[in-house]
Amino acid sequence: MEIKVIGIDLAKNVFQVCVCLMDNSIMSNKKVNRSKLLDKIRQFPEGSLIAMEACGTSHYWGRQFQAIVKNFLNLKHGS
Repeated sequence: MEIKVIGIDLAKNVFQVCVCLMDNSIMSNKKVNRSKLLDKIRQFPEGSLIAMEACGTSHYWGRQFQAIVKNFLNLKHGS
């Protein structure tokens, strides 16, 4: 199972993490607490693409994710 993209919906305390595979099927779509988000991201292979909507906190999280997986896409609203 090769991961195509990991989509993250940012929030204050609980994040939604959706993993889409290369065949466009959903591997998982789970809620993750803020305190466990980086641990969850560390479980994915290095080079996995992470995508999330650009917002006030997305730049902070983007820097955190880049240090782990090195492949991050910050989507602008309407993209």
